[in-house]
Amino acid sequence: MAVANLTDPQKAVLFLLSLDEEVASPIVNALDPSELRKLREIAASMQEVSASALDETYREFVERTAVAVAVPKGGLPYLRRLTRGALQGVPDEPVELDIEGPMQRLETAPPEAVAALLAEETDQLIAAVLARLDPKRAAPILEALPPEREATILMRMTKMTDLPVTILDDVAAAIAAELPQQTGDTSETLDGVKRAADILNSGGRQMSMSILEVIEEKQPELARDMRLAMFTFVDLGRLDAKSMRTLLREVPTERLTIALKGAPQEVIDAIFLGLSERAAALIRDDLEVLGKVRKAEVEGARQEVVQVALRLEADGVLDLGRGTDE
Repeated sequence: MAVANLTDPQKAVLFLLSLDEEVASPIVNALDPSELRKLREIAASMQEVSASALDETYREFVERTAVAVAVPKGGLPYLRRLTRGALQGVPDEPVELDIEGPMQRLETAPPEAVAALLAEETDQLIAAVLARLDPKRAAPILEALPPEREATILMRMTKMTDLPVTILDDVAAAIAAELPQQTGDTSETLDGVKRAADILNSGGRQMSMSILEVIEEKQPELARDMRLAMFTFVDLGRLDAKSMRTLLREVPTERLTIALKGAPQEVIDAIFLGLSERAAALIRDDLEVLGKVRKAEVEGARQEVVQVALRLEADGVLDLGRGTDE
């Protein structure tokens, strides 16, 4: 939109956007409610404006200035933050701005387009951005990145314990040409290994296996932790009777009994479906007389069962039903 096509109120909006937030806030707060509502109506309806138009508009407001002031990216969300506080308590507000946030833009954009933009960033930054996305959205983006970087990016993610939300939203805003609506220096708790595992589970099996093979070569213990995070003891409840029989043939009965101590009923039922009636009855009897067992011992036995399942899957003997390639 050229400056000649802008109305004076639209120019006023652009002028506010060219100011730092701390400078613009007292100006906005000094306006009366009707003027604030008008600004928001205009902000909601305005389209993109060229840089030259912004420069010309600013020159009209600031006389004797030959250099235009840079306008923040995603100006409309910025204006919304300015007016939100001033509009609190103002009745009959006619317009509620609903502008898509930067992370939403990344999630809804074509994975190849997002990957092309992220490919210019560091592995650490890519890992942080993907960690903030829904795993089902992050998986195709990861798969669209250069194959030689995929494993490294997930390895970086596993080391994360929290995410700098504001900084990441600023990065996403730059990539998606939108400003974040997040304010303040906040962070959110993150289990990096679990998030990386969720992304692998949401991708195709071929991608997951190839990435894990690379991680296995570089950090075997991390690869083991990721596999354990990708498939837990509770997930055994979704195996059918045939798959369960294949698994239980490799698990010692005494370790299976300990693993079942306090297990969810759906897991117990699924496991008993893979046992003969006699074997199931014996384990039931053992569970009834089994005394108190340390939590660490139960968890250890459950991990042993899961590791057997993962080994059988890697050998192509067992299908754990974790994502399929198209």
